[in-house]
Formats: sequence, structure tokens, C-alpha cells
Amino acid sequence: MGDLSLSASYRVAPAPPPTIPVRDPVGATWRLLRWGFALAKHDALLPRELTPLLPGWMKPVAGFIHLFAGKEGRDGRPGQRLGRAFETLGPVAIKLGQVMATRADIFGIEFARDLGRLKDRLPPFPTDQARREIERSIGRPVESLFLDFGDPIGAASLAQAHPAWLADGRKVAVKVLRPGVERRVTTGLDAMRLAARVVHRLVPAARRLEPEAFVETVARSMYLELDMRLEAAAASELHDIMEKARGDGMHMSAPRVVWDGVGKRVLTLEWATGMPMTDPEAIRQPGMDIDALADNVVRAFLSQALDHGTFHADLHEGNLFAYAPAELTAVDFGIVGRLGEGERRYLAEILWGFLTRDYPRIARVHFEAGYVPPHHSVEAFAQALRAVGEPVIGRAASQVSMGRLLGQLFEITALFDMHLRPELILLQKTMVSVEGVARRLNPDHDLWSAAQPVVERWITRELGPRAQIRDGLKEVLAGARALSRLVQDPPAPQTVIVEPTRTPTWIVVCITAATTMSAAALVLSLWTRIMG
Repeated sequence: MGDLSLSASYRVAPAPPPTIPVRDPVGATWRLLRWGFALAKHDALLPRELTPLLPGWMKPVAGFIHLFAGKEGRDGRPGQRLGRAFETLGPVAIKLGQVMATRADIFGIEFARDLGRLKDRLPPFPTDQARREIERSIGRPVESLFLDFGDPIGAASLAQAHPAWLADGRKVAVKVLRPGVERRVTTGLDAMRLAARVVHRLVPAARRLEPEAFVETVARSMYLELDMRLEAAAASELHDIMEKARGDGMHMSAPRVVWDGVGKRVLTLEWATGMPMTDPEAIRQPGMDIDALADNVVRAFLSQALDHGTFHADLHEGNLFAYAPAELTAVDFGIVGRLGEGERRYLAEILWGFLTRDYPRIARVHFEAGYVPPHHSVEAFAQALRAVGEPVIGRAASQVSMGRLLGQLFEITALFDMHLRPELILLQKTMVSVEGVARRLNPDHDLWSAAQPVVERWITRELGPRAQIRDGLKEVLAGARALSRLVQDPPAPQTVIVEPTRTPTWIVVCITAATTMSAAALVLSLWTRIMG
């Protein structure tokens, strides 16, 4: 591809999300204590596996905490026990666990994989209560919108889904928020904010991970999930994006929004085409091409992220439906990732750099993006990147993980004072999820071959010679417009008036007297020497 120039948009790294103060410190402290007890009960606060690694003074403390462990704390690996503890603590803890599952670079591959199985499937609330929530939210009786409204088919920590049928015969899915869930989320996030401040103050090594910004990233995504009108807008936007991407050979779609059935606490979508990928029979449908399906999951995600800067950020099997020959339908649009121009270039350059083994280029991207402080050496950073990339070159595709590669990349950057970028959390989370879906479809799936056409197309279009000519023409046009505005509306001339200043008389008299007296004293001293 040649040496492609980098955009000036790299010059400034995006600002982290603003930090929100703890609203109720007393209540947040009490909830943190409850969280601590639940973690201790599941042996997830200081897991017994860590005891041999603890300093001597900490081992009695760990032994005391282990006394609180019940039956739940004796079964399974640490990640499995932590997942069960989070399931008992409600929606915020579940969301925290799901985000932690993306950070294999911090917690380890097995631990992250165990947390990745964290589910938020809970008992549903009554259908009559769901009907009342719908009527209160959309301001009309359920019967005026739906010919039939069924019992829930799935319940999560925030909402549950019902099948329904419109007057025109279309089958739809109606998503209804749980009563009182907003209060639980608000109080849970308050406790997380307090915990982040404690970690930031007491654990200096954790500051590079930006715990407070991490919490605000989780909070922002959860607040968006609590307003079904925003999720409806995201679903509509992603539907349009996926339709455009299908013109580029992508094979993912999204159901249309039924806007008459949308309110703050209610979302209505057309029924998703295909079978849920959680059903083992989904990949056994007649005419299904599993290899192409795995490719399409990866390419659809990368096309959304690179070409449009907006992507479905929760692409696991539970949110994907499949139908022959290799088509996908995505649902659940509560979490949407967004990348600016700089982050999109960052992602494309990183992937392309590893595909072509151009480590100096990857290093320059990090420095230009502002992710690595400028006082470090570009050459030394490129050497560290080579240590990450070379071990995977030439290995079988089934042994090379894109998520693990990015995790090792972030681990290496710790040596160069690279702070966690909150805007990249959802990107890595989704990439790990997509990779997991593709590998479960085909354990030998070549993730890099699947990604290469999308990345190469983006690089050619956005950073190739034609793009440089296009960007140059844009700068020329922008300069011409600025010059035209200057000619049409020249700046008003400014008259500068210079007024001589007059020294006050008393200052002149004082200076003259002092000078005269000094001269007289000098003459007298010289006169006595001459006469003597």
C-alpha cells in the first residue's frame, strides 16, 4: 500500500467522559459493603487461588474472608464464581462483569472467558404488569395497537421481550423495561463511582486503567439502555447503516422500528428473520454455509465500525439470528459503539499494520494519535510491537486470536505510559464477541483473512493516493472559501493613535536635584585629592 500519510485528526486524543460525583456517599458505602459480602460468599473477593501469591501479612486477612464463603464459593473457577456473584447483585454488576469479560489483557484469557458466559436471564415479571407499563408509556390501550399480545419469551436484568401481532398481520417483538429498574441502576452506578474513586486513590498502579472513566463509560451505555426511545433511534440508524453495507457485500440486517409502539419504556420492532444462533439447529438449516456465516459476522462488524463509525456493540449469539445461505439479523440495540475519524483510522492502521508486519507504522499511529506520550521512542515502541506480532505470524488461524492480540497490545503499551482509552472499550469488547461467534461456528476460522478485504478497502479509499488528492482538494477549496469571505467582508481598518506622554514636573525637579548633588559630591572628593 505504500507509505500513507496520517490525518491531522490524530493530533489530539479524545477527552475521557466527564466524571459525575457520588450522589449518596452513605448509601453507596452501604451498597459496596453488601457487594463485598456477596463477593466473599462466592469466594470472589480474594479468591483462594490467589492466597499463595499474597504477602505474609495479607494471608490472615484472606483466611478471614474465606470464612464467609458458602457452597457457592467452593465450586468452579474464579471467573465462574465472580459471574454467579454478579448475577445476584443486579443489572449494574452484571454489566460490569460483561465489560470485564472484554479485558483479557488484564484478567487473563480463562477468567475473561468465564465472565463472558455471564448471563442476565432472570424470571419475568407478569404480563399484566407489562401491559400496564406499555399503556402508561405510549398513552393508549394495548388492544389499540396489537391484535394479540403474548407472554414473555425472554427476560433480562433491564427488560423483557413479548411477541405480538399488529393489525396488518405483522409479527413484532415488544421490549418492556422492568418496573423500578431505573432506581436500581442509579444506586448501583453510585456505588461503582465510589469504588472507582477508592481504587484511584489507594491503588496507584490501577490509575493507568482510568477506573473513573471506565465507570462513566459503563454508566453512559446503561443510561442509554434505560430509554427505549433512544434504543429505537439506534435500531433505526443501524438498520439504515446495515442496508448501505449490504451494497458492499455485507450480510447483516436489522429489524425495522414500529414507531407507533415506541415510548420511554417500550420498544417495538418487526420480528427478526431467521433462527436465534443460541439454538443449535440454527446452523443446521438447509443450505447454510457455516464458513461464509463466520466471515460475514466479522466483515459486517468491521464494515459498520470502519465505514460508518457506528456499530452494534453487543454482537453475541443471543443477539444474532441466522438464515440460509449465510445471512444475519441483529437485535437488541441498547449498546451502540461510535468511533470518530481518528479512532477509525487507528483501528484500520493497527489491523493493516499487523497484517503487513509494518511495526514502525503501527508505532507512528500510536504516537500520532496521542495514545503514547511523545517523550518515548518510536523505535523502541516499534520493537515492543514486534514482540507482540511476530509470535503469531505464520501460525494456524485457529491459534491466532485478534482479541488476544489487541489485549497483548494494550499490555505492551503499559510500558510506554499508554492510558486506557474509554472510547476503545466497546470496540475491543465487540471485537472479542465477534471473534468468539466466528470461532464457535468454525474453530479453524481464519479471522485475518475475513478481515483483510474490509480493512484493505478502507485503507485504499481513505488513505491511498486518491484519498490524498481528495483531501488536498478539500483543503484548497476550504482555503479558497476563506479567502473569498475575506475579500467579501474585509476586516475593518484599525487606527492607532500615538500620544506623547509628558513626565510630571515634580519627577523632573527631583531627578535634576539628585544629579546636581551627585556631581557636586564627586567634584569635592576629587578636589581634596588634587589639593592634598
